[in-house]
Amino acid sequence: MVGIVIVSHSAMLAQGVVDLTRMMAADCPIAAAGGLDDGSFGTSYEKIMNAIEDVHGPDGVAVLMDMGSAVMTTEMVLEDLPYTDVKMVDCPIAEGAVAATIASVGRLDLDSVIADALAAKDMQKF
Repeated sequence: MVGIVIVSHSAMLAQGVVDLTRMMAADCPIAAAGGLDDGSFGTSYEKIMNAIEDVHGPDGVAVLMDMGSAVMTTEMVLEDLPYTDVKMVDCPIAEGAVAATIASVGRLDLDSVIADALAAKDMQKF
């Protein structure tokens, strides 16, 4: 299965998105990388690196970020990783995570998981 990493400035937001996805895709390898080590808001290079390593497998990893430095810090982590199968996804973090995890447990490949997450950009809420 494709691993999913949720990067946020908030530990609670990242963990909340992970918890939300587990309601529909409990078996998906997913990890939260939110906030700084002291519990404050921010993004942590180490947390992102560890989260990717925790869920990385033969099918790759899709990384979803909330905004700003979450994107920049994730870019730095990817530059330092030896993997070519870890991809950033520009999508709404909650809707994209739900779509990505469902696709992952459905055994879709990395490109298809990313496509499903990206499709969340066009979701109509009402």
